[in-house]
Amino acid sequence: MPERAHAEEVGRELPEHRLLRVGMVCPYSLSVPGGVQAQVMGLARELRRSGIEVRVLAPCDGPPPATFVTPLGDSLPTSANGSIAPLAPDPSCQLRMIRALTEEEFDVLHLHEPFIPGPTQTATLLHTAPIIATFHSAGDSAAYRYLRRPVLAASHRLAHRVAVSKDAEELVKRYIGGEYEILFNGVELEQYREARPHPSEGPTIFFLGRHEERKGLDVLLAAMRQLPDDVRLWVAGTGPDTARLQAQYADDRRIEWLGRVSDADKVARLTGATVFCAPSLHGESFGVVLIEAMAAGTAIVASGLDGYRNVATDGVDAVLVEPGDVQALVDGLKRVLYDAELRDRLIAAGGPRAEQFSMRRLAALYAAHYRRIAADRAERRRMLDEARERRRVSRMLARAIGRR
Repeated sequence: MPERAHAEEVGRELPEHRLLRVGMVCPYSLSVPGGVQAQVMGLARELRRSGIEVRVLAPCDGPPPATFVTPLGDSLPTSANGSIAPLAPDPSCQLRMIRALTEEEFDVLHLHEPFIPGPTQTATLLHTAPIIATFHSAGDSAAYRYLRRPVLAASHRLAHRVAVSKDAEELVKRYIGGEYEILFNGVELEQYREARPHPSEGPTIFFLGRHEERKGLDVLLAAMRQLPDDVRLWVAGTGPDTARLQAQYADDRRIEWLGRVSDADKVARLTGATVFCAPSLHGESFGVVLIEAMAAGTAIVASGLDGYRNVATDGVDAVLVEPGDVQALVDGLKRVLYDAELRDRLIAAGGPRAEQFSMRRLAALYAAHYRRIAADRAERRRMLDEARERRRVSRMLARAIGRR
């Protein structure tokens, strides 16, 4: 659908013939790369293009990444779900959050991970506007485990609940119950179609992720020892294991350590690589990075985790192997790197699969919920005003009759 027509469709039924104002809140610092942060920013951009006035509120360790972002302060590295999350649970961040909610007067609040300590939890408790909540995490959550009673009470304030996968739904249902709509994570497909591939020399594998146990970089590097000498490996990202792994594999000149990469460089590397490898061991609720690789026209070798199977099918649009099995990863990588027919078949199937997860399609689905929730709120306000007016008229009549 052309962008203008898409905007007209989204804006046609907005209450009071004005732009719908949505506050989208992220608990993680937008200065640190992450899956939730990428979803928040990509969804906000697409919704704004469609005619919805979205403002993102989130911690930022530095300048905000866009003019529509309200920074809430610096983050604090916090252990969460086997990783380190850039959260902002400090009082100064919450005071900025309260001030922003008071001043902005949003029609709808869209909270990503609403019960994570920090700005989303504050927004849930204040409840200054109807809330749509999106749950991303899978596996387990300390926030649910230790704060179950207040979380359960606050969950009744949610106007609509979304989980990004069955695994994410299973986690939140385990602690607070309720009904959830499954809505995928989206990908901004256009940037991949327009990207210029980063040049590569020979067969090249690309890894992107935090350097920690659950992402499986150890397994991939061990597999590299068994791959032919002409294979190159691009390693993007940083983490607690970076220094150890760089020292351990310092003798392998085929490995290029990129550190943190920009979105543009990520896209260029994805489109330039022969294979994208995601060797994660656990904790993946949705394989959005696999969708990005499909959109980039790059073949995929990944662990056969449930979160990755949400988007990829072994032998159809990816090769999926047993998590943590070095030999299985070696065999999978060799098959895809050196079998051009298999690689082309995976890429051909991946393109249409990526289309199903377009950010534009996801934005339209969320926009429909925003309109419905805002209209329900407007109707409740109208009915409340009418009830107040009826009570006022009744009191006036009662006083008039009493004077007779």
